[in-house]
Formats: sequence, structure tokens, C-alpha cells
Amino acid sequence: MPTGDAPFVIPLFIPHKGCPHQCAFCNQVAITGQAAASLPDSEAVESEIQRFIGFKSPHRFPVQIAFYGGNFLGLDPVEIRRLLQTATGFVRSGKVQSIRFSTRPDTINPERLKIIKPFPVSTIEIGAQSMDDQVLELSNRGHSAQDTMHALQLLKKERYETGIQMMIGLPGDSEKIALDTGRRIASLKPDFVRVYPTLVIDQSPLARSYRLGEYRPLSLDESVAWTKQLYLHFNEHHIRVIRMGLQADETLEKETSILAGPYHPAFGQLIYSAIYLDRVMEILNENPDLGKRSSLEIHVHPSQISTMRGQKNANVKALCTHYGLTEVRVLSDPDLEKKGIRIQG
Repeated sequence: MPTGDAPFVIPLFIPHKGCPHQCAFCNQVAITGQAAASLPDSEAVESEIQRFIGFKSPHRFPVQIAFYGGNFLGLDPVEIRRLLQTATGFVRSGKVQSIRFSTRPDTINPERLKIIKPFPVSTIEIGAQSMDDQVLELSNRGHSAQDTMHALQLLKKERYETGIQMMIGLPGDSEKIALDTGRRIASLKPDFVRVYPTLVIDQSPLARSYRLGEYRPLSLDESVAWTKQLYLHFNEHHIRVIRMGLQADETLEKETSILAGPYHPAFGQLIYSAIYLDRVMEILNENPDLGKRSSLEIHVHPSQISTMRGQKNANVKALCTHYGLTEVRVLSDPDLEKKGIRIQG
């Protein structure tokens, strides 16, 4: 389950900016809720940063300004410097600790890294999406798995904190290919990863394929099963998974935005709950006498009660059905570690 304190991130969206073309799955305007107009001027950037600083809890630290939604290193160098210079003013004032951004792997090169070197950029996320070249080609990514490998090598050489974003369920993807992508990403040893199930967003190229019956998105159950395996693999290799699934957003949840696909506003919680269910069933299978009783008490850390119960008590119902139980009680035990489980018949 997630551990540690995440930074307070101030997101500044630049939908589609710096992108050489539109990827099959992409409609950043729908995802961010912002029109793909010109880049915001410095005054607008400053105003947005100030607005978010006003929301910050005094206990959230560090604070990062993030440029998301486009291909940051694909912007005109003049614009890269202008945006970073504006953000740097807040770092110098002490209100913000550093800057981060996401970018395509094929725009990470020594020349572009030289542009950002004078600025307090600490974290760079690579939009890899897959490590399978056929999947990348079918998704109209325009880069290869080798580009991602080379990009991460350059970033590690410059000692940036690195993240990799991957997607599951892209055209041509399979469970085997997705898990292989996860293994290849883990072998690159990024500091963190994000895992996004592919959604069919209106007005994206993938939407046309979906309407023509050429593309079938993953079901929610499939995406949970695949992502669960990826999470456990990354966790085993001590790589943080900082997000699973797109962040819940009113604009994204409108029926006109998502045409199909495994969207759930609490997708990450589904993964953690599935892992808890697996662990409880493993304990019961190793201790048959417990599973033969009519009722169970499952003790977990107070912060994990809802995760153990599952969405709409899904885990409780699954255990009752599978083992013929009449009652499963999930109880709080503050003495347990955060991931701890204790079962009593």
C-alpha cells in the first residue's frame, strides 16, 4: 500500500503543446478540461501558482511546480526558458522547492537538457506508455522503446529524479506484453512509475477505431488484474507506484468525454483492495481450519479498514461466497503495521 508523504504538486497544464502529432489515445483537452490555446503568459502562470499555494496545507512538503499535459522539452526553447524562469521565481522566494515536468522520451537529449540545467528542475517524467515497439507504432507514438532506455540513461547521468508513465490496454497490447513492459521498466530503475489503463476519450483517434469496432478496451476487471501484477512487481523492485488510473475529474467523468474503457474514480483503491483479498485468501488457504468456520474477524491497521472491506464491501462478499461464511468482520487494530493482517475465527 502507498507509504511516505507525497509532495504538494502545483499542476500547470499545457495540453498538446510541444507534441509533434496526436497519439491514438490522446485528447488532452478532454483530460485536463483546458482548451488547447496558446501557452499561458508569465502573468497567468504566476497567478495560477499563487492560487494553488493558497490551498496548501502547512504540513505538505515539499512543494513542486509541475508542467503536465504536453511534451515539455518539445516546446520552443524560448518558451521552455520563459516558463522555467517564471516558476524559478517561486523557488527563489522559498514558497516552492523545485520544478517537475513530463515529456516524451525522444525529446530528451543533451541539447535540451542543457537548456534546463540552469533551473531548479528536480523531477522529469517520461511518457513511455509501452516498451513494445509494435504497440507504440499502433498507438502512433512516433518513438521506440530504445528511445525510452536512452532517455532514462541521460536523466540518471544528470541525477534527476526520474519517473516513467506506462499504459495498459493500448492497441496491440496483451497481458503478456504489458507485464513484459513492466519488467523492462523496472530493469531501468526509475524512481517512480504511473500506470494508466487506456480509456477511449471522445475526439481521439482511438475513438474512431472504437466506433468502427476495430478496438476493444479492457474491462475494469482485466485492468485491475493486470495493474495488480504490475504494482506487485514494481513494489518488489522498490519502485514507487505514485498513481494508478487517471485522477478523478468532473470534466473527464462527463459522458461526452469517456466513450468506453476501465475508468473508475478510485481505481488505485481497487488495486489495493484486490491485493488485500489475495493476502487474506492466502492465509485462509494455508490455515484450512480458519476457512471452515462460520465467521471471521480480520484485523488491520485503522487506515486500511475500507481498503480491506473493498468497494461496496466487495472483499467481504467475496470471502463469504468463496468460503461459505455467514459473517466477516473487519476490525481496527492500531498495534498492527500498516500492511499487517491478523485473522481470528
